[in-house]
Amino acid sequence: MALFDKLESVEQRFEIMQEQLGMPEIASDPKQYAQLMRDYKHLEQVVGAYRAWRSMTEGLDDAKEMLSESDPEMREMAKEEISDLEPKIEAEETRLKLLLLPRDPHEGRDVILEIRAGVGGDEAGLWAADLFRMYQRYGDGRRWKFDLMNTSYNPAGGFKEVIAQISGEDVYRRLAYESGVHRVQRVPATETQGRIHTSTATIALMPEVDPVEVHIEAKDLRIDVFRASGPGGQSVNTTDSAVRVTHNPSGLVVICQDEKSQLKNKEKALKVLRSRLYEKQQAEKIAAERTIRNAQVGTGDRSERIRTYNYAQGRVTDHRVGYTAYTLDKVLAGDLDDTLDACATYFEAEALRQLEEDD
Repeated sequence: MALFDKLESVEQRFEIMQEQLGMPEIASDPKQYAQLMRDYKHLEQVVGAYRAWRSMTEGLDDAKEMLSESDPEMREMAKEEISDLEPKIEAEETRLKLLLLPRDPHEGRDVILEIRAGVGGDEAGLWAADLFRMYQRYGDGRRWKFDLMNTSYNPAGGFKEVIAQISGEDVYRRLAYESGVHRVQRVPATETQGRIHTSTATIALMPEVDPVEVHIEAKDLRIDVFRASGPGGQSVNTTDSAVRVTHNPSGLVVICQDEKSQLKNKEKALKVLRSRLYEKQQAEKIAAERTIRNAQVGTGDRSERIRTYNYAQGRVTDHRVGYTAYTLDKVLAGDLDDTLDACATYFEAEALRQLEEDD
């Protein structure tokens, strides 16, 4: 089968990696060792599935040969063996195809999560805060670390914008499909007549990048400092510790004010800026497959939604993949696995279908 032609070379590369992981010159280089270990763990899954598939196909061939035996009992045993092996081989082939899909180059990275209030005034800001808490609760269950980069509050106590770095195992892989407009349908706390309102918040998820991947010239930056503010606009700092970084060539602006140190806020702002510039560069290189950040999250209009959270029905619906569950309370409490799995399964199936068409 053409799709599996390269598996023998993959197995050979896996065995070479096993030897490399024991080399002192690689073990003494943390960055190189970490990258090699990530690649090794992925190939370990591929090679394990390949060896299991190969063993079963060899067993199937042996069983088919037994069908020509003169002994009726032997032929019956062969038929049972074939009936047992064929569905297992089919399942292992599907697993192998998924493992052989081109890997996202950002897999294994930490991420920058940005959530902004969209349509709906103060209620949209409260919804943005609810979404951020939802991801925090999910991350707590996976022992992820959330490092706030910037928070901008609206008068009602919600977020105009919240930016955080999330680090931990499988962060990018689990959250890869969360970018877009998230719509909520509920009765706001400020609504006196019990009417259901529709509001939105936009989410952008970007891989964290190293300074060497995106070089930023100091002459291209404008750095402004000002006094940080908290909920409702009140001052929370008596010094000019907040930092606004403007990248003149692209027009991108990043504000960070959550640290008391001006230097730390500047470092965080540059980290966010690198991620935004990296995503923009990647989008321009493969525009047919990816969109730039502003197009990805859109304007926040209700018509651009990817997911709806309906409080009256206790319903969560992902409009891209046709997934609906009546488990809103659990989802908002951080029980996101079923929703994220449904998205991953759908997009993997789409990628697999394309791979088979090209095979």
